Amino acid sequence: MEITLKQIKELRARTGAGVTMVKEALEKSNGDVEKAIIYLREKGIARAEKRAEKIASNGFIAHYIHGEGTAGVLLELNSETDFASRSPQFRELAREIAIQIAATTPEYVSIDDIPEDVMAKERALAEKGLDEKKPKEIREKIVEGKLSKFFEEKVLLEQRYVKDESKKIKDMLNEALAAIGEKIEIGRFCLIKIADSRTSCKL
Repeated sequence: MEITLKQIKELRARTGAGVTMVKEALEKSNGDVEKAIIYLREKGIARAEKRAEKIASNGFIAHYIHGEGTAGVLLELNSETDFASRSPQFRELAREIAIQIAATTPEYVSIDDIPEDVMAKERALAEKGLDEKKPKEIREKIVEGKLSKFFEEKVLLEQRYVKDESKKIKDMLNEALAAIGEKIEIGRFCLIKIADSRTSCKL
């Protein structure tokens, strides 16, 4: 059966799993969201749902200096306890995300961070030139596809991991959550590049 955008959004909201795993779970469960949640839990990916109400008030600030000092990143990665944030796995994850930021220059942590006016502008650009004769559902899919490309470029959580493009940064967080057993969130980041106008900070 065809998996709808509504099903994907619902399952992602309830589990915190990445798009790739959400689609796989829905396909395996023939579109049944409750069965898909069970599938994700069995794979250790849906633990975010149980911990969604938890507060990630501890953490670690990672830094990364590229090359001869032409770019630098500060990243705040949060966890529920300082025990988790002191673990080598957690700190390695923070460093890898800092490297990602240096390589891709994101502007936002999550889609929710995108200002309404920016989102409206991107949606208008995505809708521009669409054939009005095409069914509404087809036009919506085209628009969503174009917006997804924008998100992958500008939003850190939606970006493909530069060292393994089969997963996104949000998938890495979910994998770490499954392994560590705690809620993990990206707090703030700041990127500075020498003589580069794309320098950005999300504070």
